[in-house]
Amino acid sequence: MDPRWMAMALAAMVVGCQNPMPRAMTDSAKPTSIRVASYNIALNDDAPGGVIARLEAGDDSVRQIAAVIQSVRPDVLLLNELDFDPAGRAAELLQTRYLAVGQFALAPIDYPYRYLAPVNTGEPSGLDLDGDGGVDGPNDAWGFGRHPGQYGMLLLSRFPLDAARVRSFRELRWAAMPDALRPRLPDGSAYYPEAIWTALRLSSKSVWDVPIATPFGPLHVLASHPTPPAFDGPEDRNGARNHDEIRLLADYVSGGAAATWLIDDQGRRGGLENDARFVILGDLNADPVDGSSRDQAIRQLLDHPAVQDPQPRGAGGGAQAAARDGGANLTQRADPDHDTSDFGPRVGNLRVDYALPSRQLKVLGSGVFWPADGTPGADWVSASDHRMVWVDIGF
Repeated sequence: MDPRWMAMALAAMVVGCQNPMPRAMTDSAKPTSIRVASYNIALNDDAPGGVIARLEAGDDSVRQIAAVIQSVRPDVLLLNELDFDPAGRAAELLQTRYLAVGQFALAPIDYPYRYLAPVNTGEPSGLDLDGDGGVDGPNDAWGFGRHPGQYGMLLLSRFPLDAARVRSFRELRWAAMPDALRPRLPDGSAYYPEAIWTALRLSSKSVWDVPIATPFGPLHVLASHPTPPAFDGPEDRNGARNHDEIRLLADYVSGGAAATWLIDDQGRRGGLENDARFVILGDLNADPVDGSSRDQAIRQLLDHPAVQDPQPRGAGGGAQAAARDGGANLTQRADPDHDTSDFGPRVGNLRVDYALPSRQLKVLGSGVFWPADGTPGADWVSASDHRMVWVDIGF
């Protein structure tokens, strides 16, 4: 491993400072609920350091992303697709130059605590994962990426993080999963040779369990970003991987016998305790009824007895975009106001981003930030092809 990454692989960056800002200016010192959100901000670059250069130069799209965050004002926020760098420079710039500066007459927002860590995207595997005879292409990384850290994750919080109890599953092997969906060619033969299959990592980015000390008690944030179930061939290797990355989460929250195969990067075995309160966050790249993900992929969570689905809705922008884009949207079965992504007419708009609380928690509200055309914030959403999804929870 590159020495620059070694320290980050051993200890992820957890940053704390003082004076967190409440979600709204009228909030009391102790909130009556907690707003938890997931947002794929599509802030990635094919060149190492490209995102940092954008943030340093000033970027109108990032100002719009910051405006969405300042408008919704989540207490805990997972950001997908922010390129990771070992020094945390991109995270620092995003917070200090964009979130801490009021955008479009909105109030600034401060997150005293953050968690970021290496991801598999762009990290060389040294193996020919795509069968093209080389070992140095973006498809040969443990997760697709043109440089280490591309499409990374960042967790922001108003409340302290319990760094000593963080668990990650970045290095867990796919073959370790019982009854894994090993990709196969149409003739039934294995797509990956045995030596590659036994080495291949399951997480295309990573899976984190980050305990947060909320005013109501501990909350486990389960963060991930499974691979899109596309960009492959008849073997459907990405569709199978997406399904099993989601299954990892399902087994983890099941705990007990279902989770005995899970060994985290810290060497600890098993899943969550049965009484643990959690929220699953992330761009999971799977729609319940539309799109190209494996049947039942996301239903492993939506139908899980420990999980509840708030079924968040937008404010009309999703339905308007689906009608405007046409194409695949015309044959989709789901209500477009549940969609969280705008993938255009060829793929259609899908529900792929989630904030799913555990059954012990009270759902007090939820939503998708997708305002109707002509209403405040409608011109900010095009900064990303995804929309923020949020849920208000009580204990």
